[in-house]
Amino acid sequence: MLNYIWAFMIAAGIAWAALHGNIGAVTSGLLDSAADAVSLCITMLGVVSMWTGVLKIGERSGLVDRLARRMNPVLRFLFPDLPEGHPARRSIAVNMIANMLGLGWAATPAGLQAMKELAQLEEERQNGGTPRAETEARDSGTPRAETEARDSETPRAEAEVRENGTPRAEAKTRDSGISHIGSKARGERGEKAAQAGRACGAASREMCTFLIINISSLQLIPVSMIAYRGQYGSAAPAAIVGPAVAATAVSTLVAVVFCKVMNRACR
Repeated sequence: MLNYIWAFMIAAGIAWAALHGNIGAVTSGLLDSAADAVSLCITMLGVVSMWTGVLKIGERSGLVDRLARRMNPVLRFLFPDLPEGHPARRSIAVNMIANMLGLGWAATPAGLQAMKELAQLEEERQNGGTPRAETEARDSGTPRAETEARDSETPRAEAEVRENGTPRAEAKTRDSGISHIGSKARGERGEKAAQAGRACGAASREMCTFLIINISSLQLIPVSMIAYRGQYGSAAPAAIVGPAVAATAVSTLVAVVFCKVMNRACR
């Protein structure tokens, strides 16, 4: 749709210039704009390279992971249904940190990875299974020695007597009953997840919340805007910092309130 809009605007501008005899000005403007675009791309290439390198250094030094852990209370508030230790938490944290620094280009890969992880989580819920992070946390919460000790508490002879005392048919019936109950429970969980997904749309609540927060994106240092202002000769390129922080803070606050209201309505 945007391609049609831009094509219409360009065609309308050229037609208007031709009707009023200003087609030469249009040609001159196109050439000047092309030169400015190349110059701006070179300037932004340096800015992007520097800040992306800073972010990469932070990742390798462990600073990003520490900041992500510090952001756990915020993530827990924004995504209450996201399991602890899920890989999407780190990707979301990296995306939010990059957006706060005004690094939209550096935030994009982390945002795509977060969306991929959230989509896998929703798929697991739709299938009625246990999310991977919960399974790993539950498995790691029971030490191996404790499991072995608990298993060894039942003497082998006692286990054999108990098994021999139970008729094979009865054991088979009991096992099939347990299997049926487990399948029914998984089916109910999957049905509830599917109903929740249908109620809130194709995407999960976490995916919608993350998208809205990403769009509002609180920015403490609007690097891109500062670079643009400096490129076009602004006397004080950093003067935009205060208004940008205020505007994005308001937009983020409105986004959080909207997400909380909609999530409660979808439950």
